[in-house]
Amino acid sequence: MKYPDFLQENGKIGFIAPSFGCASLEPYHTRFRSALSFFENKGYSLEIGQNVHSEDGFGKSTTPEKCGMEINDFIINRRSDVIISVGGGETMCEDLPFVDFEKISASKPIWFMGYSDNTNLTFTLPTLCDIAAIYGPCASSFGMRPVHEYLTDSFDLLCGKKLSFTNYGKWEKESLSSPEDPTATLNATEPFELSVFEGNRIYEKEKLTLNGRLIGGCLDLLCCLCGTSFDKVRDFSEKYKEDGIIWFFEACDLNSVAVARALWQLRNAGWFENVKGFIFGRPLHFNENEFGLDCNEAARHALGDFDLPMIFNLDIGHLPPQMPIISGAIGNIEVNGNSVSVSYELR
Repeated sequence: MKYPDFLQENGKIGFIAPSFGCASLEPYHTRFRSALSFFENKGYSLEIGQNVHSEDGFGKSTTPEKCGMEINDFIINRRSDVIISVGGGETMCEDLPFVDFEKISASKPIWFMGYSDNTNLTFTLPTLCDIAAIYGPCASSFGMRPVHEYLTDSFDLLCGKKLSFTNYGKWEKESLSSPEDPTATLNATEPFELSVFEGNRIYEKEKLTLNGRLIGGCLDLLCCLCGTSFDKVRDFSEKYKEDGIIWFFEACDLNSVAVARALWQLRNAGWFENVKGFIFGRPLHFNENEFGLDCNEAARHALGDFDLPMIFNLDIGHLPPQMPIISGAIGNIEVNGNSVSVSYELR
């Protein structure tokens, strides 16, 4: 696995829009401008991609061709020292035929950070190019005031100042950010509550340790990639079988039935060979259920017979705060009661 250089003091941060941009829609436009101030005040120079303020695309900033060209330009031509996606979206998968993964593989690696629709890069960079990426907050999140600790943690990771993270005390169920108050801070009201299983059995011990190579992302998008020419998961799993694979998942639009179907699909595509365990972020449809099962129960329905550790309700994904996950790195996950820590080995 190739690991990019971390962002140095007074370095350059690049911003691209492979999914939604930050053109005129509020609260994203004002929030992004506020985020730029956050980075400038820390002494960094900024490189804004040409698509960031576009809004002529379907489910993203602009055409797939232009989005793919922007990805290639920033990664292959080193327009900046690190890259942060400005937002999530809906149709970033359409960019992939225009991304030159062969040239990216041969280029000096660069950190890319984003989540949700950005799974299309944070997943394909490690599995196709052997380049680690960060499944973490998009740029506009840094526009909240005051800035929450999870954002400074993620930025510290980009700078190489921090490689170990613990959960946060509370999470946000309902955002306060709106066109009227675009820079509202995190509305952390809900207590953090881990749920730990071994297969379909509740894990009774106080402590659990899980170690392996992390890969995953938003389950909605992983299903889209499965079975396509961008699916090299079985090769990835075979290459790193000595490490074992820890899959991390979270879901956006999927309800519990869709989660069960999605995991069935990935399982039967051979994605879970050499798996050592599964970790799940809070799904956006938290506590909603179909046929009497919520999303976590649906995941156990689909994967419980692996009889492996399954850790639920982590700070990953669409219901912040988010612990940054290095996709492709070795993860050391430690559960102690109702707390969890994740540390990374870059090998």
